[in-house]
Amino acid sequence: MIKQIFGKLPRKPSKSSHNDSNGDGGVHGNSSPGPNSLNNSKAGSASSKSSSSSRSNNGPLNSHSSGSNKSNHGKKTASLAIQAGTVLASGVYEALPSFRDVPNSEKQNLFLRKLGMCNVVFDFSDPSKNLKEKDIKRQTLLELVDYVSSVSTKFNEVAMQEITRMVAANLFRTFPSPNHDSKILEMYDAEDEEPAMDPAWPHLQIVYELLLRFVVSPETDAKLAKRYIDHPFVLKLLDLFDSDDQREREYLKTILHRIYGKFMVHRPFIRKAINNIFYRFIFETEKHNGIAELLEILGSIINGFALPLKEEHKLFLVRALIPLHKPKCVSMYHQQLSYCITQFVEKDFKLADTVIRGLQKYWPVTNSSKEVMFLGELEEVLEATQAAEFQRCMVPLFRQIGQCLNSLHFQVAERALFLWNNDHIRNLITQNRIVILPIIFPALERNMHHHWNPAVQSLTLNVRKIFLDADQALFDECLARFQEDEAKGKDMQEKRELIWKRLEDVASSKAVSNEAVLISRSISSTVIDTSPTPKATTGR
Repeated sequence: MIKQIFGKLPRKPSKSSHNDSNGDGGVHGNSSPGPNSLNNSKAGSASSKSSSSSRSNNGPLNSHSSGSNKSNHGKKTASLAIQAGTVLASGVYEALPSFRDVPNSEKQNLFLRKLGMCNVVFDFSDPSKNLKEKDIKRQTLLELVDYVSSVSTKFNEVAMQEITRMVAANLFRTFPSPNHDSKILEMYDAEDEEPAMDPAWPHLQIVYELLLRFVVSPETDAKLAKRYIDHPFVLKLLDLFDSDDQREREYLKTILHRIYGKFMVHRPFIRKAINNIFYRFIFETEKHNGIAELLEILGSIINGFALPLKEEHKLFLVRALIPLHKPKCVSMYHQQLSYCITQFVEKDFKLADTVIRGLQKYWPVTNSSKEVMFLGELEEVLEATQAAEFQRCMVPLFRQIGQCLNSLHFQVAERALFLWNNDHIRNLITQNRIVILPIIFPALERNMHHHWNPAVQSLTLNVRKIFLDADQALFDECLARFQEDEAKGKDMQEKRELIWKRLEDVASSKAVSNEAVLISRSISSTVIDTSPTPKATTGR
């Protein structure tokens, strides 16, 4: 009832026509028509047409005023807000004229009116609702994309303001929390699950395309646009990377990359904001859909880092990228993460030791598929590693590789043995064989005699032959030491079995009565004497 009363109140055409006569061509105001605009009377439509005709008659004045100073922008914005409201004041969502149907002097003004019209957001959860209005808006968005792509004059500030406002109204939204609280981790593991599709994508895609064309357009002045594509705008774009729809994340990836390239002033802020997303993902939630896309952007950013690397970039590697190996869902973004890590090592080979020790810190214990991924990444890092850095980390590294060689999961053992197929890595190992061979020789011998998989045994034989050909004396020495250790191990095992046999005999002889079983001093001393030996063997 109140809306109907307000709708019947007389408007102030004199003020509107005065603002029109001052010329708002190319300047559109704060038009943010909401859902209530669709419930107003049709009276506004006629006034919109009359104001449009008055503006067409004052084309030269409009074009002149578009270059006026900023003091007039507030008046123009208010005027255009009234005009956009009247365009949408009809009870039916009506299409505006095409750009082809208006003179050049009116195109910029029509562009802004269409932007205001597209601020209306429809509900796509019900496919049968507002079908005509949705189609009108979609056609309007397509026209806006064509206009932005073909415009030959610089976008002024209010045009930029209206573009970013329309983009914000359509794109910036909060994703439903239930998906993120209960289903995301399952989605990471269920690779065959159908990807989520946003029902509003037919409109969202065009809005993303409009934003992309606006950002890359040569008519967009970065010095002016940075006031509207500002830090809050970038943060809200980054929030959208958590979308379930992969198509949306692909657009966001392209747009954010273009923003990073065009707006140099925002680069440190973008890197810091991405860092914060990673920190929250690693140490708090382990739930985010867009980590792979963000890493893909960072891969190209890291590739452009100047040398020598800044301390900020090295800290990013240590504090964000390396800990990204920790989450269980690392398989969803490991390819992009591995590329970023390798880029750092290729930029500064001295970082190889830091990266390899970081990988060992997060090395999986019970997850075999994750271990295979780590071995693949390790090969890429070692391929870019120089001899000096390799020597710093080779002892703990090959202790870990020795454990992988003896893994009962044949893919882990096989992937570890494949390291010797890389010429650069094989040369590094051969040059440092005096240190490496004694560490992994027991693992090689156990694989030869006890591993269940024939392929692993065959690959082990090849690796064994590489060491034999490189240094037979060292190989024989390691073999003799291994055989000696094995003999000691057998003696210890026999002693343990003998002690347990004596304990069982004593226990069985006392079983008839209720007397406590006492262990003689000779038996206990034998156990004590033999206990340090296996510890020393395992420590080796």
